[in-house]
Order: sequence, then structure tokens, then C-alpha cells
Amino acid sequence: MSDENEAIVYGTEDLLSSLCNSVTRVLNVATQSKVNYSGMVQRITKVGLKPDIGCFVLFDGGFTGLVVLNFAADTAMEIYERYMLHMGMPKSELASSHTSDEVSNILGELMNQIVGDFTGKIRRELQTNITQNQPKMLVLNKQIVLSVDTPLDRPEMRRVSFYTEKSNIFYLELAIDRTEFIRLHDFDSSEISDPDALLDQERDSQKSASAPAVLSADDEADELLKSLGM
Repeated sequence: MSDENEAIVYGTEDLLSSLCNSVTRVLNVATQSKVNYSGMVQRITKVGLKPDIGCFVLFDGGFTGLVVLNFAADTAMEIYERYMLHMGMPKSELASSHTSDEVSNILGELMNQIVGDFTGKIRRELQTNITQNQPKMLVLNKQIVLSVDTPLDRPEMRRVSFYTEKSNIFYLELAIDRTEFIRLHDFDSSEISDPDALLDQERDSQKSASAPAVLSADDEADELLKSLGM
């Protein structure tokens, strides 16, 4: 088969790479600091929320899956503080603990921007559409295991490590059905060139949207299980 007749195929690792790039793209702009991710990815058998703060988003449409971000307390506070200071908030007015609702709300807003950036790239680059629910956060003192609220015939699960400028670590976990996208013909998949414009668009949309739900691990367990279809 000639090179020009060979199909271009996008699989799980390509989707994961695109999602990781959305994480670094949004956080680098939002915090005005450098966030990187590992060049190695883990294949895992379970996707879970882990201490100290876990955030998750379910999505469906062209393909179905779950995105989880798990932050240790120090990592959550670094990202929160850098974001708020960049937005012009005085340091004296910042929350002092990762258990503050304000910290969870900011992480939820950032996760919403990350997934929004990812779904936009999916529309442009893969010519399909996925929709997401509102991000949810849990402040945790014990591990909680999640399952996706739709049947996955051939589940693919991955974990990637991220590193902040202060060398704090957080983790992204992705669970999706095994899928491939095969390019049939060329098309324009141009990117939005200005990440600041992206964040401005997201902030404007956040003003009219409800704040992300902040759940208590002890008091809201039933609500969490219900939202996951368990």
C-alpha cells in the first residue's frame, strides 16, 4: 500500500496526549507557572478519587469516559494560590486550608476549562462531539473507587503524573472505551491560537453557569453514588 493511501489512525494514547496537553495549556496560563507531565503513562485497572482532593468529570457522545484529577493538599494549595494571585487577589485574603470550599471551587473551575479545551480539540481534530457534566470535587481522607455510569465494552484506563513548578505532584486518570478514529480525507483542524482568549471565554461562561458542586465525602456519599449511577 502506498504512503498516501495509508490511513491516519488516532487511538487511546492520542486522546490521552491531547487531554494532557489541555491540562498543561490551561494551568500554565491560569497560574502563570510551568506544569509538566511525565513522558511515561501507566496502564491501570481501576480509576479512583484519592486524597486529598479528587475531581472528576463524566463525558459521552462520540465516545464515553471519565476524567479524574487527584491532588495532594500542597499541590492543590499551590495551584489555587497561584491562580488567585494571578487574578489579582491579595495574598492575605486567600484561603489557608485545602478543605476550604473556595479551593475546591477554583479547582473545579480549572477542570471545567481543561475539559472544555479538550472537547474543543476533539471537535476540530476528530470531527466528533463529546459533552461533559459539571465537575465534582471531594475532599477526601480515604480512598474512594469510581466506576463509569455506562457500560464500557473494552475499557482502557491510564494514569499520568504531572509536576508543578514547586515539584508538587498530581495525577490524571482517564477511563474510556477502546476506540480508534481513522482519517478518511484531509480537513482543517486549526487550533485556537490564544490561550488567554480561551480562558476569557471560559470565565464569561462561568458567570452564567452554576458553581461546580462541592461534595463532602462523609455526608454526601449517597449523592456521589447516585451521580455515578451506582
